[in-house]
Amino acid sequence: MPQLGLLPRRTWATLLSQLLRPPRAACISAVGCHSQVAEALLTSQPKPHQEKPNFIIKIPKGTRDLSPQQMVVREKILDMVVSCFKRHGAKGLDTPAFELTVPFARYLAMNKLKKMKRYQVGKVWRRESPTIVQGRYREFCQCDFDIAGHFDPMIPDAECLKIMCEVLSGLQLGDFLIKVNDRRIVDGMFAVCGVPESKFRAICASMDKLDKMSWRDVRHEMVAKKGLAPEVADRIGEYIQCHGGVSLIEQLFQDPRLSQNKQALEGLGDLKLLFEYLTLFGIAEKICFDLSLARGVDYYTGVIYEAVLLQTPAQAGEEPLNVGSVAAGGRYDELVATFDPKGHKVPCVGLSIGIERIFYIVEQRMKNSFKKVRTTETQVFVATPQKNFLRERLKLIAELWDAGIKAEMLYKNNPKLLTQLHYCENTGIPLVVIIGEQEQKEGVIKLRSVASREEVAIKRENLVAEIQKRLSES
Repeated sequence: MPQLGLLPRRTWATLLSQLLRPPRAACISAVGCHSQVAEALLTSQPKPHQEKPNFIIKIPKGTRDLSPQQMVVREKILDMVVSCFKRHGAKGLDTPAFELTVPFARYLAMNKLKKMKRYQVGKVWRRESPTIVQGRYREFCQCDFDIAGHFDPMIPDAECLKIMCEVLSGLQLGDFLIKVNDRRIVDGMFAVCGVPESKFRAICASMDKLDKMSWRDVRHEMVAKKGLAPEVADRIGEYIQCHGGVSLIEQLFQDPRLSQNKQALEGLGDLKLLFEYLTLFGIAEKICFDLSLARGVDYYTGVIYEAVLLQTPAQAGEEPLNVGSVAAGGRYDELVATFDPKGHKVPCVGLSIGIERIFYIVEQRMKNSFKKVRTTETQVFVATPQKNFLRERLKLIAELWDAGIKAEMLYKNNPKLLTQLHYCENTGIPLVVIIGEQEQKEGVIKLRSVASREEVAIKRENLVAEIQKRLSES
């Protein structure tokens, strides 16, 4: 980074003019956001005759602040998800946040990588205007896991589904189901039903709305808005009502129309193998082959999947939570080639965890349970019952910090002991060390349990070891 003092005066003028220039409406960078705030504050300063400033402070549309209590819960969720990814051998990766589509495929092509198992967690942004309902924001956190490379069929795909099950089970969100289909089966179904190939993607996008709309409404969109013949839509309707497991796959192998389509047969064959592996992983009962699943994103080429929470009866005082899918993904074998100058293919399969929706669910349950959340991890509080012991407290807390113990004290010269103890109770700090004149004379420190209020005298030189022992046992 260049030293600021060495920049020419003309360069400084240019930088200042750019920083002070109002951002364009489409700008989504952090600099743009701060500029908008600054501009709002500057243009809304009170005039001399005004008593109060004439502006409303509000958060940017489609975003939100997270309180310390919310951050504690959020970090626990993210830690659990990332630990699962690492357990499966994934490497961490970070790409620019403003790449809004497929940064992993670009990264593979740019670095000429043929194999990689990676995870990535970070903030991303949606292009469209936000509709903030049940966890859908313009700015949101995304947790991705992907496996890239040429491997034997369905082994990486089965592992992705296993990861999905581990994450959702670990978060204890309730019962869930993972719907599975294959884009080759979807395209084969469209072909045998008579959908023109030019309308495949448009009809797929309509079918993808079946989790939010009834078949009647989706059919109307296909026919009235997208020009599909009514009889063709009705044939699609017969297929998309089918869901099950291996027996449905066997049934479709014998279907007089679908069995004549090469793409559909390839997809059915891979799904049959997939279910064998899912059975070995012990998760087959959580997976459902569902012909209504489409995943309208164009780049999917094979297996696709989506996890949904099963609706459970709301408990007393609770509203039923319906947040749609909480995880999704699939196989995309052609995407890397679109970034490679020579068109080299790197098959990929992956998944994305809907952290914001999961966080919404956990947050609602916390509100209903009135459960108190600790916002710090402080383990020990350094207190004194007497005046003029600030320096002793500072020396003592430095010992604890240097030993890796999370410690706090009040920033006052002569705090009252009762005030210090109340602080510990209110914030959930488990241990208090107390130093005063008597303790100093005897060369000891009092160690107090906040919960039981029991106190013991510990030799000063043994204090750190005793605290570490207690913390390891708790």
